Amino acid sequence: MATLESHKAVVEEVVRDTIEPDAAATDGGRFPRRGVEALGRVGLLGLVSSAEVGGMGQGFAAAAETVETVSRSCASTALILTMHYCATAVIEAHGDLETRQAIAAGRHLSTLAFSEAGSRSHFWVPVSTATADGADVRLDARKSWVTAADEADSYVWSSRPLAAEGLSTLWLVPCGVPGLEVSGGFDGLGLRGNASRPMAAVDLSLPMSARLGPDGGGFDVMMGVVLPWFQVLNAATSVGIMQAATEKTAAYAASTRLEHLEQTLADQPITRSHVARMRIATDQAHSFLLDTVAALEQGRADAQLRVLEVKAATAEAAASVTDLALRVCGGSAYRREVGVERHFRDARAATVMAPTTDMLHDFIGRAVCGLPLF
Repeated sequence: MATLESHKAVVEEVVRDTIEPDAAATDGGRFPRRGVEALGRVGLLGLVSSAEVGGMGQGFAAAAETVETVSRSCASTALILTMHYCATAVIEAHGDLETRQAIAAGRHLSTLAFSEAGSRSHFWVPVSTATADGADVRLDARKSWVTAADEADSYVWSSRPLAAEGLSTLWLVPCGVPGLEVSGGFDGLGLRGNASRPMAAVDLSLPMSARLGPDGGGFDVMMGVVLPWFQVLNAATSVGIMQAATEKTAAYAASTRLEHLEQTLADQPITRSHVARMRIATDQAHSFLLDTVAALEQGRADAQLRVLEVKAATAEAAASVTDLALRVCGGSAYRREVGVERHFRDARAATVMAPTTDMLHDFIGRAVCGLPLF
């Protein structure tokens, strides 16, 4: 089990020994089960679980650093970890003791099941239903994208309220429960190992005790608990991608020779200019991420604005940096062995992952102009 002081070194060890060696296979579409289990064995699935249930009791800073480090080698694994930490935050606040202890012990992977075809990127407005059935609840839903579908041990699941006012209610749905269905596969441009697949609840029955928070209170949990974690950790994933792309591009430029000139690519001013722009953008994004974490942990007045901004800012920066990586490495960048094309593909996901960059720009504009977000 990792100590609080050594978790960074432990993350780096897991990445070096398991996640990095499996990264190519994960990019080929294989769920990174070995990496997830390795993270669990050293306590990192319980990183944000409270100490009272055996977790490490860490917050945004440690989680962001962990996700960023993982993302440098495998953004698919970083996304799975991001969704797990988001779900854990909800379960810590509203879940049962047994599940909290299992997460803290590294035996339980959770994830979010919010997105639906009927409401698309407006994830906070589910169209699925929950119906009281005596002492139980019956869920009927079709979720369009669930990370780690059929791989997670539980799903933080949204539905319309049972009876209360409000937009949504949240439930903890265990894997393997009758009526829980997973369909299709994931053949995406990037993040190819995250097992994001459609799921459905077909006349699925749960005890009322599976509810996470009050009936009708799902929106408040989504915005107050999930959104800060998701925004920060999604940004950490983008920063990790940028770090890796910049380092690989600089190494390629320094080692690749133009023999007829007796120079390397790095000897060319335009190459150095592109690499410099990559480094500046990466460092700026990292600084913005750290400032957002500081705003949250210090309770600053600008924390909400920073949370809205950080994913949009880092997503656009990652797209720009990985585009420059391809330009510097040229035709060789299309070969998998150079490594940058995977980062190029993975970087594109953040702009279209809800809340999308366009949606965040609208929210930010509303906040700056003094208008309500919803």
